[in-house]
Amino acid sequence: MKRLFPDYTYGSGPRANCWWDETIASPDWQVLQGDLSVDVAIVGGGFTGVSAALHLIKAGVSVAVLEAETPGWGASGRNGGFCCLGGSKLSHSAMVRQFREAGAQDYEGAEKDAVHLVADLLKSHGIDADVHSKGETQLAHTRRAMEKLRRNADALGELHEPGDLPALGLGGTFHGGYSNPVGFALNPRKYLFGIAQAARSSGAELFQQSAVQSISKTQTGFDVHTNAGWVKAANVLICTNGYSSEDVPQWLAGRYMPAQSTVLVTRPLSEQELQAQGWTSVQMCYDTRHLLHYFRLMPDRRFLFGTRGGLRSSPRAEAAIRRKAMIDFRRMFPEWAAVDVTHMWSGMVCLSRGLTPYVGPVADQPGLFAGFAYHGNGVAMGTYCGRALARMVLGQVAGIPEPIASQPRRFPLGRWRRALLPPAYAAMALMDM
Repeated sequence: MKRLFPDYTYGSGPRANCWWDETIASPDWQVLQGDLSVDVAIVGGGFTGVSAALHLIKAGVSVAVLEAETPGWGASGRNGGFCCLGGSKLSHSAMVRQFREAGAQDYEGAEKDAVHLVADLLKSHGIDADVHSKGETQLAHTRRAMEKLRRNADALGELHEPGDLPALGLGGTFHGGYSNPVGFALNPRKYLFGIAQAARSSGAELFQQSAVQSISKTQTGFDVHTNAGWVKAANVLICTNGYSSEDVPQWLAGRYMPAQSTVLVTRPLSEQELQAQGWTSVQMCYDTRHLLHYFRLMPDRRFLFGTRGGLRSSPRAEAAIRRKAMIDFRRMFPEWAAVDVTHMWSGMVCLSRGLTPYVGPVADQPGLFAGFAYHGNGVAMGTYCGRALARMVLGQVAGIPEPIASQPRRFPLGRWRRALLPPAYAAMALMDM
């Protein structure tokens, strides 16, 4: 496997002390040994891969999910748990310029469909994932950002002037905000394991510690080779997102950009501490920065706070970005400066050059499909793209909009494309001032 970041990135270091691990035990998936034959092999056991498996197995298609690590090890088991609109980093105006108004509207419809799909899966499979929050709220970090929120406010949502925030339980130095009614917060690990169990109960075979080393085209489909076995499949789905490899398959090389995100969780806060900060709402929120922060009070009264991660990956770099996350948290919520942060971890999100997700075929490889690049919004969009991949395999109309169906271009600099991130981050930091 050829990955962009150092080996440390893909080891236990960044993931250590993840809060979600303590909320639900990991299921005991088997390890693939020897050979297996199925209709569809799925590389990656996160939201995308498991969603695809669930939708395929319900249609009577035999499926094997091949997870390189343990269940929930990747981004799907260590994210912030925001099931919300998103998946692209293009503004509405940029989306219109590139895909016209119809394409932009279709994409926005897909975002809503993705959130509703997660809600439907939770309900239909009886998954208790600690759901809370009615939509999400974006909070302005400057007066200029608030002016932009006023200009762009949608009639379906609600604009909040600065004086409105205390009564909403959103205390802080924010300059107002805007609430969108679509979305909710959840425990991502409980959701992932819930849909995985639903797929498994219906007959899907789920494997852990079965890293795919190579995919070979055959006359009847593909041979998928793992570290201890191999799978013969008519179709293969690549669902590895930020943990992708440059050569599994080779087509992926240069088409994705992993980027780090860091999350912390505090001990449970007392009512007195909540009142002191003026933050009593369980609404999931994020700020208007380009290098945004995202945060929410969870049902057990722990506070979750996330931020974009570092640009380097090593024990020393990890310690530095965790210090930076602590500084940001204490600056934004000063009344909690002395509150113990009990858990902190990092993981990889995935970007595309065009700043939109991709779901579709791998060029010149009939039967090979990929779904990736959710730009930090994989709970909903990953689930949606997994369903779309299943529909493609089944020969059904996938119903995806043009921005998601457009094949991603390669980033400049090839294997060295991480060098593009520091100047991009620096520019965004200047715009956030």
